[in-house]
Amino acid sequence: MKINNNFSLRSLLAATLLLIAAAGNVMAADAAEAPKRVLKDIIMEGDARCTRCHSDVNGDEVELYPVLPIARTKHGTRADTRTPTCVSCHGDSDRHLRNQNGVRPPPDRPFGKKMAANDPVAHNKACLSCHEGGKLMHWTGSIHARRDVPCTDCHQMHVQHDRATTREKIAESCMACHKEKRGQFARPNHHPVPEGKMTCVDCHNPHGSAGPKLMVKDSVNETCFTCHMGYRGPFLWNHQPVTQDCALCHNPHGTTTQGMVKMRPPFLCQQCHEPTSHRGNFPGVNGAIANTSGAGGLSQARGCANCHTNTHGGNNPTNVGNTRNFRR
Repeated sequence: MKINNNFSLRSLLAATLLLIAAAGNVMAADAAEAPKRVLKDIIMEGDARCTRCHSDVNGDEVELYPVLPIARTKHGTRADTRTPTCVSCHGDSDRHLRNQNGVRPPPDRPFGKKMAANDPVAHNKACLSCHEGGKLMHWTGSIHARRDVPCTDCHQMHVQHDRATTREKIAESCMACHKEKRGQFARPNHHPVPEGKMTCVDCHNPHGSAGPKLMVKDSVNETCFTCHMGYRGPFLWNHQPVTQDCALCHNPHGTTTQGMVKMRPPFLCQQCHEPTSHRGNFPGVNGAIANTSGAGGLSQARGCANCHTNTHGGNNPTNVGNTRNFRR
């Protein structure tokens, strides 16, 4: 019997298509009956859209820069209604989620030094939308804001111990930019910042202040007086530079001279006091009289503080001689 090859091929093709359709119907039915995978939040409300990639199936960290430790920070406190979400900081980032053409663009608001440097104003705006007022009320117009310093140059969001708020790391964080201060703190006389007894934010507010030099108080003197209260006064006789600015004579970050004064006497004192009017100078220089034991109250070894011990202010009564000379 002769077999029609064309008929056999058509029959085979039809049977194959029927089998494929049947298998497809079975798979569709199974898929309809199977429960859909529900993505659960790990840390914050709605973070499943991010943590489905930024963690493994057990919620363990898989990133080179960890993101899940944010749960151990104030930004991960779910009981606090002010706690942000991934979207409130990073934006919707739909293009980042879709990952079209296999090239994943960064989020709408990427953080980090390199990414934030491209648009620090928009980057900082995300932080300032929550962090405003209080110690941050002077950020606008401060030197760090004027120089477009991104918040993440100092702060780390997804770590348990932020280097900008951990006292042991604050000084190192500041000196990463203020390198000249590192050298000054290495001098023999300095505030105990390298020893860990003080830190930069004890005197400065890096987010801005109403006073000069980012002081935590309204003036340099008021900041110094928070610790050095004995020099606040009031005195019967005030030394004018002391009432004006402590930094006229002192360098609080460190000097090679005792007392953190900028230079040793008499050179420090002679910035204001004319050298020819006193008997404590180099002999024969600018008409100065030599150091002798004669009359005139000559200073010994050209050390002004040998006699003028109360240089910050004196309380000698008015009927005592040399009342204005800040002596004992």
